[in-house]
Amino acid sequence: MPRLRITEIFHSLQGESRFVGWPAVFVRLTGCPLRCGYCDTGYAFKGGEWMQLDEILERVAELGASQVTVTGGEPLAQAACQPLLSALCDRGYQVSLETSGALDISAVDPRVVRVMDLKTPGSGEMEKNLYHNIEHLGSQDQVKFVICDEADYRWARGLLEQWSLNDRCEVLFSPAQGIQNATELAEWVLRDRLPVRFQIQLHKYLWGDVAGR
Repeated sequence: MPRLRITEIFHSLQGESRFVGWPAVFVRLTGCPLRCGYCDTGYAFKGGEWMQLDEILERVAELGASQVTVTGGEPLAQAACQPLLSALCDRGYQVSLETSGALDISAVDPRVVRVMDLKTPGSGEMEKNLYHNIEHLGSQDQVKFVICDEADYRWARGLLEQWSLNDRCEVLFSPAQGIQNATELAEWVLRDRLPVRFQIQLHKYLWGDVAGR
């Protein structure tokens, strides 16, 4: 039976992506190979509790939501993330995966909605991007850019055009909380008429913490 190191499993509102505002169960896996400058989940880098796959599924069922988000840290850093994703899909949940874009997504169950970052220069981890991941994205998936400044915005706009990202999947632009002014980013998007979804982190406005509780 696969087992995974889990930081927390909780019920909250989805704070980002196209599912923003919907109740969901979050399964936060422990560990991440990246150290982004704006990271707000550093507490998930270490520690956690080892749980068997069936224990995780039981806890998810107890929390009673139809949507499940597997997040981290970087969930794909644990090999057993793949069977977890498939098991959740088998049980009829609408499953999304939040991943940094630094690890291969090609083996992710095709039923899973992949919400994949492309790390900007301002993140400090741009060199970790695996651009071949873009080729595995489909119409149900999403690419997210967390924007720290205007240089990040220009860089993201260039990738949007270079890879025709909006023809592959939905594209999300987010201001880095406490770093990039949200109104300013919204005005850039409108000025340049970018075909992207502007988003903010709803859970931080509601609860002011990462877990959204």
